[in-house]
Amino acid sequence: MDDHSVFQGRKGHSNYSRHKFDRKNHYFEHHRAPYALGLKRGRRKYSDEDQSFPSVWKHDKLEESDMGLGAGKRAWDSWFKVTIPNGKMYDKTWLIKSIQDLCSVPLNLVDFHYDKHRARFFIQNARTASALKDISNKIYDETHHKIPILVSPSIVPYSVQNKFTSEQMEQLKVTVMKRYDTSQKALDLQRFRFDQDLMDNDIDMMLNRRSCMIATLQIIQRNIPELLALNLCNNKLYQLDGLSDLVEKAPQVKILNLSKNKLKSVFELEKVKDLNLEELWLDGNPFCSHFSDQSNYISIIRELFPKLLRLDGKELILPAQMDVEVPQASKETRTDSELIKNLVLQFLKEYYLYYDNGDRFRLLDAYHDEACFSLAIPFNFNDPDMSNLEEYFKYNRDIKKLQDSYTRMRLLKHTKQDIVDSLSLLPKTQHDFCSFLVDLCLHTDIMLCFSVNGLFKEVEGKCQGCIRAFTRIFIATHYSNSRICIMNDELIVRNASPKEIQNAFVSLPPADTSSKPPLSEEQQEMVKSFSMQSGMKLNWSQKCLEDNEWDYTKAAEIFTVLQNEDKIPKDFFK
Repeated sequence: MDDHSVFQGRKGHSNYSRHKFDRKNHYFEHHRAPYALGLKRGRRKYSDEDQSFPSVWKHDKLEESDMGLGAGKRAWDSWFKVTIPNGKMYDKTWLIKSIQDLCSVPLNLVDFHYDKHRARFFIQNARTASALKDISNKIYDETHHKIPILVSPSIVPYSVQNKFTSEQMEQLKVTVMKRYDTSQKALDLQRFRFDQDLMDNDIDMMLNRRSCMIATLQIIQRNIPELLALNLCNNKLYQLDGLSDLVEKAPQVKILNLSKNKLKSVFELEKVKDLNLEELWLDGNPFCSHFSDQSNYISIIRELFPKLLRLDGKELILPAQMDVEVPQASKETRTDSELIKNLVLQFLKEYYLYYDNGDRFRLLDAYHDEACFSLAIPFNFNDPDMSNLEEYFKYNRDIKKLQDSYTRMRLLKHTKQDIVDSLSLLPKTQHDFCSFLVDLCLHTDIMLCFSVNGLFKEVEGKCQGCIRAFTRIFIATHYSNSRICIMNDELIVRNASPKEIQNAFVSLPPADTSSKPPLSEEQQEMVKSFSMQSGMKLNWSQKCLEDNEWDYTKAAEIFTVLQNEDKIPKDFFK
């Protein structure tokens, strides 16, 4: 396949074709990315670029001598960089409208973009700069926090410096459309700088320059807004600031190839996380080598793109639904309280079975679409081993200690996909069911509030074998006493006390064989055969087969996986 060939189509789960991108490798010269930051020397609390320059302002007017301008340059023609710290947490439309509503002059902003947590744009002339300075800290967000606006002199923005002529834009349009596959709605821009048409017309189209990316996105917006697949492989992309407008220019994009670029941080992807991607290619970027665990890599990417079906050309396993149905009992034999009790116990049993077996994506169906989750760690001065909770501390949402509202919002997981993705990042565990203490705090016809206290141990990593104590508080809805759906989930983790450690895992929960019909002859033979081949006791062999709906092959596969991960207690065997 050459550089101008279209994507190979294939049918997938959606109503459009998927594509296999050209994986051909190419190399070209290194150029610095626009807005790249140099090496920081020494430590300081604030970076220079986050500062306004007090010497610039005199009596609320900008003086030419303070600008460093030449004699022929008027101050009102100068460029200024405007920075809103933590601006990324605000909606772009709301932020710009709020600024314009208070600003005394028309706001003709240029090149709005995000740089890490900041929002930035450029304006021209001193009058607008002075008006923006006047409204700093006069805009309030929904939490009643003031929004500062920092203004500093700037060079001419790259997007203005490198504007293309109308003739060049027309040639760019012709080149882009040659690379567009109408039938697949796919645009192949890999190694775009070396397109022969562009080189013949002396157009240096480096997509790692904001001006070049902006010009390209303008062509896409005007001519192919229906775009579904975009291939940006091998374009020396160091950051994705210029690509952040793709969601506005081509909101239907489902497939994006960013492979074989120069992205050094996975957080660059946050600039395009509003795209509803279903297929993403990232292999060949430096940040990919930072992940030693493939599952961790997948979890991080899915946290940004929850609808993703394929990553780097590989199908992602879709979270299986979690069935929390419980057998119904007649009202004559059980009270409502007994039904609720058994509903909660059955739910906890299945929840922690999935939680401990390494497939936490199967918990997805246990949560409401708009559920919330948070994790907290109580600080204990008498605990000498607090440091071994470091894998939990980075998710610790203690609002007494967290003064930064952005961090508090980020650590509160909202929507079931975010919750399950976050749970998948926590250490792998084995819970001691015999340690569980369950308290039903409140129940109505449609709502339940219950807590569970207990112990678990970590089964991997440097803290393997460490015993933890936990409290889990669930607020949930339930339907006809047969299904639980979590609305709010709070997890509190601490190190277990010496007495708790001594009593942990001293006995195992018995296999549940109550209220079950007798086994058929065929099922009895399956249990004997499974017990003989696995070495497990008959009751646990039967439990394994029942959990897998008497699918012998499936049960054997799951047994093999759990045995290889050393997650089956020795007491289960003969």
